[in-house]
Amino acid sequence: MNQDHPEFETMPGAEDAAGQHEAQIQALQAEVEQLKGESLRERADLENQRKRLVRDVEQARKFANEKLLGDLLPVFDSLDAGLAAAGSEPSPLREGLELTYKQLLKVAGDNGLTLLDPASQPFNPEHHQAISQVDAPAGVAPGTVVTVFQKGYLLNERLLRPALVVVAKYD
Repeated sequence: MNQDHPEFETMPGAEDAAGQHEAQIQALQAEVEQLKGESLRERADLENQRKRLVRDVEQARKFANEKLLGDLLPVFDSLDAGLAAAGSEPSPLREGLELTYKQLLKVAGDNGLTLLDPASQPFNPEHHQAISQVDAPAGVAPGTVVTVFQKGYLLNERLLRPALVVVAKYD
């Protein structure tokens, strides 16, 4: 009891009520902290989802022509074979084939297609498919591509078709 100021005398149960209010305040503060944490996680999840969506759209755009370009590979092979059959002598037919082949390669290249012609290069299992091995000819290092049966292609640095090659044997 406060004798100097009787008006400030505590009411019975006031201390219990103050303790309950303090407990409620602490519970609410804990809930606020929990909700802040959940909000931050949700924002991070949304940002990650946005980045993933942007990446997926970019990949879809980058490889949208994959089927079309894959279907054109036999045309490239036919033009290549036609040029080989035409010989090395200049002729209007050869010049026309070369021009057509170069134009087609340029259009395909503008759409992300890259030719793999690994003749005389070291064998790369990521880009080449060895169909045979032969004894290394003079001056050729083992593991080197000696013959290319079919050229390979990359689409935006991803393998579309491996080059079919013959490789010099290791001793």
